[in-house]
Amino acid sequence: MKRIHRNIKHTIFSVLDIFYPLVKRFMPLQTYHYAACGGGNTLLGIVIYYVAYNFVLAKQNVYIGPFAITSHIMALFISTAFTLPIGFYLSLFVVFKGSYLRRRIQFFRYFLVALGCLLLNYVLLKLFVEVLHWYPTLAQVANTVFVVLFSYFSQRHFSFRVQKKAPVSGS
Repeated sequence: MKRIHRNIKHTIFSVLDIFYPLVKRFMPLQTYHYAACGGGNTLLGIVIYYVAYNFVLAKQNVYIGPFAITSHIMALFISTAFTLPIGFYLSLFVVFKGSYLRRRIQFFRYFLVALGCLLLNYVLLKLFVEVLHWYPTLAQVANTVFVVLFSYFSQRHFSFRVQKKAPVSGS
C-alpha cells in the first residue's frame, strides 16, 4: 500500500512539476499545487455531477421514505462522495504538507470545511436552480467560484495549519 501511495505521489508531483515553470512568476508553489489539485478534483466533481444528474438519476427526484430529494441536489451528494476523499488525499499529501496537526484532527477539520462547502453549494444550487431557473450543471460550475475560495482559505488556515515561524531579529 505504501508503494502505491509513493507512486501516486510521485506521479502527481511529476505532472505538476512540468507546468509550474509557466506560472512560477505569478504564484507560489503551494498556491499552484492547490489550484492544480483542487482544479482537477473540481473538474472531476463537475463531470460526476453531470453524469449523475443526466444519466444515473435521469433528472428524476429521489424518494427516501416520505422525503423527496431533487435530482440536482442528489447529484451534488453523489459528486461529493467521490471528491471528498480524493480532495483530502491531495490536500494532505500534495498541497498542505508540513502541518503539525495529527491526521485524524486534519481529517476532522477537513470534513468540517467540506460540510461547510457542501452547505454553501447546497444553498447556491437552490438559489441558482430553483429561484433563478439556471440549468443545474451551469449552476454547479458557477458555485465552484464561491466554494473554491471558501475552501482554500478554510483549509489553509484551519484544516492544515502550519506553525508560523518566529521573526528573525535584525541584531
